[in-house]
Amino acid sequence: TGLLPSMSDKNQSEKSSPNTRNNVVEFAINKLSEQFPEEAKELRGVLYGFNQGSLVQDLPLDKSAEQMASDNNFELKAYKFTAAPEQTRNPRIVRIGLIQNSIVEKTNKPIEKQYLAIQNKIEKIINVAAKMGVNVICLQEAWTCPFFFCTREKQPWLEFAESATEGRSTKFLQRMAKTHNMVIVSPILERDENHGSTIWNTAVIIGHNGNIIGKTRKNHIPRVGDFNESTYYMESQLGHPVFQTKYGKIAVNICYGRHHVLNWMAYGLNGAEIVFNPSATVGSLSEPMWSIEARNASIANNYFVGSVNRVGTELFPSPFTSGDGKPAHKDLGEFYGSSYVSAPDASRTPGLSRNSDGLLISEVDLNLCQQVKDKWCFQMTARYEIYAKFLKEFVKSDFKPQVIADVSLRE
Repeated sequence: TGLLPSMSDKNQSEKSSPNTRNNVVEFAINKLSEQFPEEAKELRGVLYGFNQGSLVQDLPLDKSAEQMASDNNFELKAYKFTAAPEQTRNPRIVRIGLIQNSIVEKTNKPIEKQYLAIQNKIEKIINVAAKMGVNVICLQEAWTCPFFFCTREKQPWLEFAESATEGRSTKFLQRMAKTHNMVIVSPILERDENHGSTIWNTAVIIGHNGNIIGKTRKNHIPRVGDFNESTYYMESQLGHPVFQTKYGKIAVNICYGRHHVLNWMAYGLNGAEIVFNPSATVGSLSEPMWSIEARNASIANNYFVGSVNRVGTELFPSPFTSGDGKPAHKDLGEFYGSSYVSAPDASRTPGLSRNSDGLLISEVDLNLCQQVKDKWCFQMTARYEIYAKFLKEFVKSDFKPQVIADVSLRE
C-alpha cells in the first residue's frame, strides 16, 4: 500500500464538491493528487503525520453498518492506529467512536419534541457503532439540545437541564451501554439538585455494564463573541478526573478547555490514555485552531485525543447581540464538524465532513502511549518543580514578572 490512499476507497473523501459531504482539506488534496501525486503524498504526511511509518490505515467497514449509515444519512469513516509489537505486553486494542450531529427540530418546537428527535438520531448512530465493534464512544458537547447559550435567555432552554444520574438522557444511554457492552461519554446540561439546583456543563461517564462511573465538568468557560456561557454555569470544581474503564483510562476536556495547555497536561499527569474533547464551535471563531490544538495535546501528553464538534446552523426565535459589536442576529454561525482522532506519535485521522452528521471510528493500540513516552521522555525531562514554584508566585497579588531590561534603553 502506498502512502496516498486510493481515490476510489469509500473510506476516503470522494472527488466531489467540498460543499457536500467532504472535508475541505481532503477535497483539496484529492484535487492536487490528480496532477501532482507525489506532492499530494508529501502533503498528507505533513498534515496527518505517520503512524509506524505510514499514514493512519483505513479500517474495513462492516457492510451492514455501512448500509445503516447510508439509510440514516450520516457519514461513516473508520481508521486504525498501530503500535510496535512488544515481548512482555499484549496489544491493548480499543475502538473509539466519535459522534457529530445536527439538531433535528426547529428551536421553537416543544422541548420534549426537540430532545426526543435528537435521541432517536443518536440511537441509530450508536447502533451502527456497535456493529463496528466500538468500545468507547463520545457524543458532542450538550448533545441533548441546541447550543442556546448564545441567547442568554433562561426560558425555555433550562428545561433541557437534567440530573446527571437520574436524567432521561442518562437512563437512555445506560440502556444503550449495557446492550452494546460499550462505555459512553455523555456531555449534558446538568441540574445539580443536591446543591441548590445549580446548572453545570457536565459529562457523564457510563460504564459498559450500564453503570455510572462518574462525572466531570467544564473547567474553562468562554467569554468571547456569542459564547457567553457564564450566564448559565461557572467553572468546574471537580478537577481533572481520569476514569478507569474496562477499555482503558479516559478523561474529558470539554470544549473551551482545549485552549488551555495546563488543562491538557493535568489529565496526562493523572494517567489518561484517551482524552475526549466534546465541543460546539463555529468556523468564524476557531476553525484554524481546530486541527492543531488536540493534535498538539496528544503529542505533548502522550495520549490519544478524540475531538468532537457538532454540525449545522441553529436558528433561535429571538435575535441576540454579541460581545464583538455585531448587529443582533439569530444564530451563532455554522458549526463545522470535522471531528477527528489524534495519537501521541503526532499522527491523526482525516476528519469527518464540515456539514454532515457522522460517526468516526478509530481502532487504537493503547501501548502506543507508553512507547512514545519512552521515546521522547517528556515527563522525565519536564521541570515540574520549577513550573510549580513559578505558578505559586504568579498567583500572588504582589507578583512581579521576571523581565531583565536592556539598560542601554534608558540612555
